[in-house]
Amino acid sequence: MATETADQAPAAIIAHQIWEYLCVNFWFLYYIIEGSVKALLPWGVLPRKSVKGKVVLITGTGSGLGRLFAIEFGKLGARVVCWDVNEKLNQETLSILKKDGVDAYAYTVDVSKRALIYEAADRVKAEVGDVDILFNNAGIVSGKKLFENSDEMMELTMAVNTTALFFTTKAFLPKMLERNSGHVVTLASMAGKSGTAGLVDYCASKFGAVGFNESLRAEMVALGKDVHVTTICPYYINTGMFDGVKTHSPTMLPILEPSFVVEKSVEAILTNQEELILPKFAYSLNAFVGMLPIKATQVVATYLGVNRTMDHFVGKAKTN
Repeated sequence: MATETADQAPAAIIAHQIWEYLCVNFWFLYYIIEGSVKALLPWGVLPRKSVKGKVVLITGTGSGLGRLFAIEFGKLGARVVCWDVNEKLNQETLSILKKDGVDAYAYTVDVSKRALIYEAADRVKAEVGDVDILFNNAGIVSGKKLFENSDEMMELTMAVNTTALFFTTKAFLPKMLERNSGHVVTLASMAGKSGTAGLVDYCASKFGAVGFNESLRAEMVALGKDVHVTTICPYYINTGMFDGVKTHSPTMLPILEPSFVVEKSVEAILTNQEELILPKFAYSLNAFVGMLPIKATQVVATYLGVNRTMDHFVGKAKTN
């Protein structure tokens, strides 16, 4: 009897391993097919979740994409919380939203300061409520080569573009986990996928942002939580932040218009897309970077003129 039981145990283990192997292969193929189909579908076809009445907190709403994202989510019926270091510009955004009948709130926050993030987060939770979608949009760029850049500016770039993500997420994620519902969005960059001359500190910060989101997504999967994580990686955008930048491959890598980026980003968020890369041609570049030898990718980058894009960078004029 004991021998019979002993013989059954290895058989049961083998059967379980075979079952696991079949399950892994099934889901592996399923998600490849699903991802391929979604990639081929035209924009706007996939079903969207509703954000009506949801609290959407967006950082960097004083101007540029942040303001446009705030307006777009306001149109969708969300309760919009605006964070920006520039009080005057942020109040302008708030006025636009209020004029359109949006339930909106504005807070002056320097996201390079951990204590100020936590302080503002406590105010939001007390005055507005729990955040449903956290949109880490705030970002800065120096546009200077490594040895031309000041230590202070490089530290600030890392603080705003990368380190702030830890603290904004720590402030609002616990309630999302408690409710088993929520969404963390980070506006990263193609500069977080591939290094570019003249953007050493910026690329480092955006690589950090991409890595942060990938790891956060992995943690949600490990915890079995239904909290979505979306990473947005656009090429250069015509917002003024990268004034003077020139593309040498306008057909394949055009300077993107803000309205296009906002439209596609909101689509990605509302369909719970894990990652959005713009333009679509950049998906191919991203795949090649992972497969080809480094010197080969450098040849492609040189051909596309990527490392000359920052040669005439001016940047956005400072506002009071």
